[in-house]
Amino acid sequence: MTTLLVGPFNRVEGDLEIRLEVQDGAVSAAYTNSPLFRGFERMMLGKGPLDALTITPRICGICSISQSAAAALALADLAGVQPAPEGAKVAALLHMIENVSDHMAHFNLFFMPDYARAAYAGADWHQTVLERFTAGQGSALRRAIEARADLLHVVGMLGGKWPHTLAIQPGGVTRTPTARDLIRIGASLQAFRRYLEAQTFGGKLEDFIALGTVQQLEAWTTGDAGLFLRVAEATGTGAMGRGTGRYLSFGAYPLPEGRVFKGGTWDNGAEAPVDFAAIREDISHAWMLGEAAHPSAGATVPDEMMREGAYSWCKAPRLQGRTFETGALARQIVVGHPLARALAAEGGVRARVAGRLLELALTQIEMERLLRDIRPEARFMDQVILPKDGAGVGVVEAARGALGHWITVKDGAISGYQIIAPTTWNFSPRDAGGTAGPVEAALVGAPVAEGEDTPLSVQHIVRSFDPCMVCTVH
Repeated sequence: MTTLLVGPFNRVEGDLEIRLEVQDGAVSAAYTNSPLFRGFERMMLGKGPLDALTITPRICGICSISQSAAAALALADLAGVQPAPEGAKVAALLHMIENVSDHMAHFNLFFMPDYARAAYAGADWHQTVLERFTAGQGSALRRAIEARADLLHVVGMLGGKWPHTLAIQPGGVTRTPTARDLIRIGASLQAFRRYLEAQTFGGKLEDFIALGTVQQLEAWTTGDAGLFLRVAEATGTGAMGRGTGRYLSFGAYPLPEGRVFKGGTWDNGAEAPVDFAAIREDISHAWMLGEAAHPSAGATVPDEMMREGAYSWCKAPRLQGRTFETGALARQIVVGHPLARALAAEGGVRARVAGRLLELALTQIEMERLLRDIRPEARFMDQVILPKDGAGVGVVEAARGALGHWITVKDGAISGYQIIAPTTWNFSPRDAGGTAGPVEAALVGAPVAEGEDTPLSVQHIVRSFDPCMVCTVH
């Protein structure tokens, strides 16, 4: 058996290090390390509750609206109120725009460039990938950056800026869009649809959404989605990185009538609502002090001695004592989309990337529908008075999966603030029972060629989860 230390991974937000044990040409065990402690949860202590709206979005420059939305919902829960209905719609639209921007950035800038590596030279598809996805030069990358920037103009219009907008508040949103604004937003959404249909899918979004089986997915040959499917099959990477079959979603985009994408769990075919009381953060293999606890009662106390046996600054969240994978594929499996359910059994690299493509198309259609429902003459913000004592929780779905904020307030100041981010779920270390986190488990069996110090298979598997390590250790 040999040991490889892989990292840092380029194109990953933050630092990531993975220790691999390799035996007989394959990974036999993996240990993921989030090597940078940031301490946002500790920064929150003693602050005024509204400071959460300013501080927590700075956890990440990619998913700042997700953090803002979770913080606003936690404060609304603390106050026992609901946001103004039209404000909730605008908040959902802002959040959708950020998430689809993230999906397209992941596919074009983070994931597909790995197939442009010299190791794949000579394959009949390699030249096409080089032209489309070579870092800094590919035509797909340039076009994706342009389309993403154009779409994010909507966030500037409704939220003042991106990232780190302060538009989303416990009582709604700070900007009332005019009828003219809605027309301009509609034009931006239609331009983004044209980009997706011309570049990403090479066909109508509705046709991709209508796919219901793996066989139908494999028959999709157009656009960059078709190129990905062809390459994944040719390289065998699509079947790599199979998960445990357990998926988690907190539910995405809360509206007065319910969440656009419902929450729940899927455990190898068994569906159930999320039992939030059964969440625990295990710290047995994290450089943290204390005991395993529910986030409402937990603390973030770094172990400055970095005790032996621990190997990450990331805690190990568990639901009913079990690991769960989270992300776009998980969301659509929980929702019940036929293609996502068909991909659930496959559960590897191809399934995760296809799940994000599927959700990219689905969310575009939901954005168009939501825009039609916004009434500019209605009220977009209600006054909210926060209590001096109490607790609240806000749960949303970032692009990478389930995100939760738990706040406790005493004498008008924050006495406890805990966050579980999507990459905390996916890239957790082992727990007290020795159970590997989702990525650690998915890496077992990954092929390692002779002489590889950064195995290509590991790159593909890790990037299929799209890690954001700055969120992990917040």
